[in-house]
Amino acid sequence: MPVGGTADVLVIGGGPGGCAAAIMLARAGRRVQLIEKDRHPRFHIGESLLPMSMPIFEELGVREAVEARGCIKRGADFPSSTPEGYTVFRFGRSLNPTWPYAVQIRRADLDQILFDAARRAGVLTAEETTAEEVAFGDDGIEVGARTAQGDRVSYRARYVIDASGRETLLGRLLRLKEPNPLHRSAALYAHFAGVSRRDGEDAGNISIYRVADGWAWVIPLPEGITSVGLVCGPDTLRMRGGDSGGFLRRTLESNPQLAARLAGAELVGHLQATGNYSYQCRAWAGHRWVMVGDAAAFLDPIFSSGVHLALQSALDAAQLVDRVLTAPQREARLQRQYSATQRAALRRISWFIVRFNTPVMRQLFSNPRNDWRLEDAVISMLAGDFYRSDRIGWRLRAFKLLYWVSCLLHLRAAIRGVIQLRRRQREAFL
Repeated sequence: MPVGGTADVLVIGGGPGGCAAAIMLARAGRRVQLIEKDRHPRFHIGESLLPMSMPIFEELGVREAVEARGCIKRGADFPSSTPEGYTVFRFGRSLNPTWPYAVQIRRADLDQILFDAARRAGVLTAEETTAEEVAFGDDGIEVGARTAQGDRVSYRARYVIDASGRETLLGRLLRLKEPNPLHRSAALYAHFAGVSRRDGEDAGNISIYRVADGWAWVIPLPEGITSVGLVCGPDTLRMRGGDSGGFLRRTLESNPQLAARLAGAELVGHLQATGNYSYQCRAWAGHRWVMVGDAAAFLDPIFSSGVHLALQSALDAAQLVDRVLTAPQREARLQRQYSATQRAALRRISWFIVRFNTPVMRQLFSNPRNDWRLEDAVISMLAGDFYRSDRIGWRLRAFKLLYWVSCLLHLRAAIRGVIQLRRRQREAFL
């Protein structure tokens, strides 16, 4: 098999995580080879970014380019009983100071910006090259790949970063991937023209709506395009038959508020469905390899966490790899620290994700209160503050306590309601 290249580090996947890791390692003086199975620009979901990603874009030297190609997003809005019908959680109120806004951007544009930045940083790149097999040796790793022309080629490296996203290359090959037992979901999404937007500075906000068996997103993009998607149970998605567009539209319009925003809107492209949405890998690192972003785990896009987790884990992984290449004896300890950090961040956001559609969480998000600045702490979490615990840690724990107390009160009220109903039934019978 022809050798495609030899490098210190081989990065598999040219999305945000792969490009970020490649850039940082190239800056550290490492020889980096990056392979991507598609050719940029290519469509990808994950268009809503978080404020905590903006400093990372600044560090990578692409923030201005990202902002120029996207819409400014100053917050996220959720359904509520207010006169407007929604409540806006504005990032400027984050408890931990961070960037006061984020960006909504087509992933084709974002990934192209980052891929070009990787090339400028000196990263060797190969597109339309799909990694298929991995062989582990005493002195490195060999990855077998196939080009768009069908040619077989191999890449050799001292270390591999798996940033293959939902392809989960190493997760599949090493049989580490498993479905998330707490959350099963699928998605159906498309781009629309003519979707109405919020007024004023809220025009670029992401909107979240609840529908039967799930939720929907509305993400404003440049040039009048809006990304609209449905996340629901796999069984519900299978009911669409062969009419994905009609099913998507009917389900979205079952929510009156969302139906009003879609009135006159036209589906203009990128209608896609994705199943098996929630998964995780048992191990995120091993001898001479490490996973970043969706290659390691993915739960649900409800809080737009995917790209930020990919970017931050990529920076952490790049630091890990650079240190291990210098001092191999530190690998096991550094990998334990890396895995613990990434899993802790995922747990923080996962707690909210798996409970988002419960009645109690709906009430708490619909009627937010800022006692002890709990709401501001939740906004910090919504802004992507998954990795720090200072200032927001105890408040998020207090929010969880409030959630469980509310659950008990709801349960008590439900039991009381059942007792009263049965009493009325007996009285009516007598």
